[in-house]
Amino acid sequence: MCEIFLRKSTAMIKVIIETMANESWETVQRIYNAGIATKNATFQTEAPAWESWDQSHRKDCRLIARIDNQVAGWAALSNVSSRCVYAGVAEVSIYIDPVFRGMGVGDQLMKQLIKESEQNGLWTLQAGIFPENKASIALHLKNGFRILGTREKIGKMDDIWRDTVMLERRSKVTGRD
Repeated sequence: MCEIFLRKSTAMIKVIIETMANESWETVQRIYNAGIATKNATFQTEAPAWESWDQSHRKDCRLIARIDNQVAGWAALSNVSSRCVYAGVAEVSIYIDPVFRGMGVGDQLMKQLIKESEQNGLWTLQAGIFPENKASIALHLKNGFRILGTREKIGKMDDIWRDTVMLERRSKVTGRD
């Protein structure tokens, strides 16, 4: 757990970042569904049931941010492959409750997620983001990701082909041998 203070106007807001517990799933799922509703966060059409989400994400590197005891956002990693050569590569998911967007919660979650990923031996984090999601691209770039390119017409949403911008962050401390 870590505590961070963010400035909003003239007030200081305490943000607590902690490990995501199973009990947080209902709120995490609600935040995920709010992201899905924007149609610029994921190709998913609805958040899965807990069991499915739990199986598809790493058991470590699952975080939530709390403000005034409310879950303001979450971040988690998924392995990109089951092949051992890619054991240190994971894909980032990060979602912020609409009420708390623009306050720096995503930046703090990302910083902690990067720290925990490195503590768990991950050397590369990657993300595929819709080009229209400029806030998410900016968040990743601010935290050391670089744009690799655009995957054109990678999938359809509502019968329309969509592109994704591919980003990656290579650790400066893990996997450097």
